Amino acid sequence: MAESPSTHASLVIRLRDPEDERAWSQFVAIYGPVVRRIARGRGLQEADAEDLAQEVFRAVARAIDRYDPDPRRGSFRGWLSRIARNLIINLLAARRHQPLGSGDTDVLRLLEQRPDPSSEDSAEFDAERRRGLVLWAADRVRHEFSDVAWQAFRLAGVDGRPPREVAEALGMSLGTVYQYKSRAVVRIRRELEQFDWESTDHP
Repeated sequence: MAESPSTHASLVIRLRDPEDERAWSQFVAIYGPVVRRIARGRGLQEADAEDLAQEVFRAVARAIDRYDPDPRRGSFRGWLSRIARNLIINLLAARRHQPLGSGDTDVLRLLEQRPDPSSEDSAEFDAERRRGLVLWAADRVRHEFSDVAWQAFRLAGVDGRPPREVAEALGMSLGTVYQYKSRAVVRIRRELEQFDWESTDHP
């Protein structure tokens, strides 16, 4: 089984070492999907969202030495959210000066009409971060469950299908569906607790 994720302070310190591949791998695994989902939510295509994520990580690598972990100056995730937001704004501004495909024009028009308050962006980033952490934790514990147990959990616990419907689809009892779902949720929560994901002062 993979190592437990680092706490906030140790991860930020380790990110200051560009040679610490494990820290950067962990950071990218958690935050890459978060940045890409936010970028796609702003209307960027998949390739642009991937490019943006790489730009965010390069910006973090350049600026991490200047990050001040003093809680009075804001959280790490707030700092990271500002980097991502600013890069998205820069990318969209650059696009305005380039020829656009027919679909892109409508997307940019919608984006220009949408208000962009910092608190809203930060809340969105935090929600995506939490979602990303849950998916990351689920991926880490997936190997501990049989295929059928995981399928029951995914259908009932993630996709939101009624447990009775899941039981019929998978040919198992209703009680078994609840049992598989409960075991997976408990295990994922335990993985997240090691990361202390509800804390306000970690990434």
